[in-house]
Amino acid sequence: MMAGLPLADLGAFATLAVAWIGYTLLADHRFSGHGLMGVTARHRRRWMEQMLLRDNRVYDSTLASHIARSPNFFAQTSLIILGGLLAVVGSGDQVLGLVAEVPFARRNDSLTWNAKLGVEILVFIYAFFKFTWSMRQFNYLMILMGAAPPPGSEAIHAAGPTIVARAARISDIATRHFNSGIRAYYFGLAALAGFVHPWLLVGATVLVIAVLWRREFYSATLAALKE
Repeated sequence: MMAGLPLADLGAFATLAVAWIGYTLLADHRFSGHGLMGVTARHRRRWMEQMLLRDNRVYDSTLASHIARSPNFFAQTSLIILGGLLAVVGSGDQVLGLVAEVPFARRNDSLTWNAKLGVEILVFIYAFFKFTWSMRQFNYLMILMGAAPPPGSEAIHAAGPTIVARAARISDIATRHFNSGIRAYYFGLAALAGFVHPWLLVGATVLVIAVLWRREFYSATLAALKE
């Protein structure tokens, strides 16, 4: 299907894919210690250290449960979006007519339209899997919290650092997958511009990269967490 697309559309979606992969490699690996993920990882480790000192850990499990509601909400939202996209597949001719009336919109044939819809569907399927995996990680985190020995026990002195490291690692994994799902939403919104014009998709991709990079590495939230 993609082989039959106009070169302009192929180039625009290739730009989206390269930008998404490149940003992920830089933000999650090359500069991960300098952004929100790296800073909050240190706070999450301190949270696990404090959790071991508490006799009653209901507070910690409740907090983890509340955090887990976010990926649950977005997983459900992803299913709703996928349902809407699949509904559009069945009424492509009417939607094509509506999009053609948008000023500066590029006319799409049936093949190009379905290919663009397929890209959107893949983006939100990816987001759904990321959010559901994040939910499972938070469940595993709460299991680790429940299995932690009481403060002052011999088991705490012997295995405390290991428990903290393991719980913090699971929390990091859960947060990273949630972050990847949110990122998919951003690029999914950029992909919507491709229905209008390929150059608009390129511009939307650049804008998304700029917004994500600023929020991850230069936001007021990052400065506050570093303080």
